Amino acid sequence: MDIWNKLKGELIDIIEWLDQTNNTLLYRFERYNNEIKSGAKLTVREGQAAVFVNEGQIADVFKPGMYTLDTANLPILATLKGWKYGFNSPFKAEVYFVSTRRFTDLKWGTKNPVMLRDAEFGPVRLRSFGTYVIQVKDPATFVKQVSGTDGLFKTEEIVEQLRNMIVSRFTDILGESRIPALDLAANYDELGKFLTDRMKPEFEGYGLDLVALLVENISLPPEVEQALDKRTSMGVIGDLSKYTQFQAAEAMRDAAKNPSGTAGAGIGMGMGMGMGYTMANQMGQSMAQGMQGSGGASGAGAGGPPPIPGGTRFFVAVNGQQTGPFDLAALQQQMQLGRLQRDSLIWKEGMPNWTAAGQVSDLQGLFTASPPPIPK
Repeated sequence: MDIWNKLKGELIDIIEWLDQTNNTLLYRFERYNNEIKSGAKLTVREGQAAVFVNEGQIADVFKPGMYTLDTANLPILATLKGWKYGFNSPFKAEVYFVSTRRFTDLKWGTKNPVMLRDAEFGPVRLRSFGTYVIQVKDPATFVKQVSGTDGLFKTEEIVEQLRNMIVSRFTDILGESRIPALDLAANYDELGKFLTDRMKPEFEGYGLDLVALLVENISLPPEVEQALDKRTSMGVIGDLSKYTQFQAAEAMRDAAKNPSGTAGAGIGMGMGMGMGYTMANQMGQSMAQGMQGSGGASGAGAGGPPPIPGGTRFFVAVNGQQTGPFDLAALQQQMQLGRLQRDSLIWKEGMPNWTAAGQVSDLQGLFTASPPPIPK
């Protein structure tokens, strides 16, 4: 460096930093031999702090404001006293400007799925990602623990380490919370706040403050999400029989608009499949009702219980409830107990409707014969 550059460096008496970037955490003010003239002006703007390092040790930290530097506040070099040493003064000071503003929209996320045990799905693999906000809380600690003598320190140099810390703690907290996978979306805010409070002490060890952490998404593997989509679709459809009838009605309307052509044939096929499903469903319901009738729990109709081998059996309506089936001997006992009378409604297979017992030819003999006295 020529003599002019030396003189130019010595005559600088304003120390300041104008940050033109959005990712610089620390910047070292450069000057010849780190020499600072006595009476120099130090300007620290809002969102900054100035850290002075003298003879390898942190001498002072200046907050936002304008300062006049002299031996009263910091043991610094007076340039005029350095002439006899040929600009090689033994008193040197380094000035590091630290950005104390908030650095937003920093990303975090799991590189690999996190294996957890879910109460509903069993073992599951979850992925998660989000953003966080940091700012330098203690400039002196940040210089000592993180940046060191680096003259230009940017967020890219530390975000990987911070991301690993967040993912590690997030995985631990998620496993301890035992929140079902389907309920995680309702707890994003709570998880973010809890994780922020949990990790603040660790960030403070770097001189940083974890201002906020947001959980944007926690997702299941694609195959599990597809299965959930199918399950959701079934829940939305609801009654499959009514849905199929609706589809058949829609197909009939479309077929009326397009009576010919490939489209009409396709619609007709869809309508036929829908109607076939509906008929099969109705037949299955009728068979189920018939099976329930044998236990006396439901009414019987045209699709009532099947015939039972060993003689004709009748169902008797008592107090509006179906009872039976009874053979003739059992009917005689019911009549003796007063549960069967001429106007009692009965039904057997082949009868179109419930009929008064006195009008059924098969039972005429029960009402003409006099029953024996009821035992006391």
